[in-house]
Amino acid sequence: MIGIAALGLAACHESEVTVGELQEVMVLPAIQNRDIDILFVVDSSPSMSDQQRALVASFPQMMDALATLDGGLPNLHIGVVTTDMGTTTATGVGLAIPGSAGGCFGAGDDGVLRSGVVPELGSALYISDVANPDGTRARNYTGELRDVFSALATVGAEGCGYEQPFRAMRRALENPANAGFLRPEANLAVVILSDEDDCSAKAPSFFGSDTQTLGPLESFRCTRFGVTCDTGGTTEADMNMVGAKSDCHDNPTSAYVDDVGQYVDFLANLKGDPNRVMVAAIVGDPTQVSVALKPPPQATVPIPSLEPACSFEGPNGLEVADPAVRIGQLLAAFPSRSALTSICSQDLSLSLTSIGYAAKKLVGDPCLDVPVADTSAAEGIQPACDVVEGPLGAETRMAACDDTHSTDCWRLAPAPVECATADKLRLQIARAAAPTVQSYAHLSCLTR
Repeated sequence: MIGIAALGLAACHESEVTVGELQEVMVLPAIQNRDIDILFVVDSSPSMSDQQRALVASFPQMMDALATLDGGLPNLHIGVVTTDMGTTTATGVGLAIPGSAGGCFGAGDDGVLRSGVVPELGSALYISDVANPDGTRARNYTGELRDVFSALATVGAEGCGYEQPFRAMRRALENPANAGFLRPEANLAVVILSDEDDCSAKAPSFFGSDTQTLGPLESFRCTRFGVTCDTGGTTEADMNMVGAKSDCHDNPTSAYVDDVGQYVDFLANLKGDPNRVMVAAIVGDPTQVSVALKPPPQATVPIPSLEPACSFEGPNGLEVADPAVRIGQLLAAFPSRSALTSICSQDLSLSLTSIGYAAKKLVGDPCLDVPVADTSAAEGIQPACDVVEGPLGAETRMAACDDTHSTDCWRLAPAPVECATADKLRLQIARAAAPTVQSYAHLSCLTR
């Protein structure tokens, strides 16, 4: 018998002993893949200096979470790009937007991985830190990982004020200049840090001077034409009106801003299996959408503008973030393989820890991090769960281990040392035969 620990996502179906639906809580590869490529997409616009400092200060917490994997830190590639794609759009390049800070020119940073800024990394385009067969690490840098990442991720605050993290992400993963970063068999994690929403533009005219059609050349164009709300903003004209809005999402028919779905499809298809991809974001609350009349910087005439989704006292005074509706929608397309956290804090350690644990699940972590309901007064937690396992689209239900099932069965076992989670439980699967690389275990439970 082969005993393999596995953790997975839940599927909803009925249970005779519970009231309510089971929640998908994990998806775990039957065979752990310890290779993970992590792409950070960092906002380089003029308001981002403090948030970049907070990111690099808390980066070690993300690595600490990953290092709690069985076997320690996985095999890492880490790269950094900025959100600055200039005025590049899906159909051409728009007019330049002048300005020494916040200006937008041509292709901007073009999704090229940052290099040449860290002496300890030399001319390498990304950090490589992988395990050797003898347990030592093969690194392409000298010094400490946190210091090398700090230099890479401190991207400055003079980039284009029309942030295009989705376009930058896709360009980074397709750009021949970044060859070697993306390993064919590795898992992929994308982490976005931004105080504004995605504004990946579709048409060069978006950056034009047609204020009669588009309104002032300000970042509110991104919201007006890239977002629609079921309440208070069903049309582009409605989005231009003052007031609170709810149930917001991308505008898939916009003539000016890309639909989110194409980036969901890109990521889901990139690895041939969406279970090998996760997306995380440190952004403003996507649900807090409201429009007010306010003058833009260096102006006195009020125009439609987004109200902040959140705010906090930073080292230099009050700092704010816009609602990241489009970014939140991208993450929602990867359930249980995403981590949405707030940028509105001087301390991002909780955000980076959460992202680290999400990446740990992607690699293959059997620890259950969602509290499950206890359905019995008996000692210990008596969960109501189901497991299905198999290749994508061909999963079959697996029996719980008991007196009549000792192989090809599952159990939630106490793991007080291995699992630093609320219930300290891990999924164990006993198999009579080795699984295939394409096989995943999916765990669904009644949660509390």
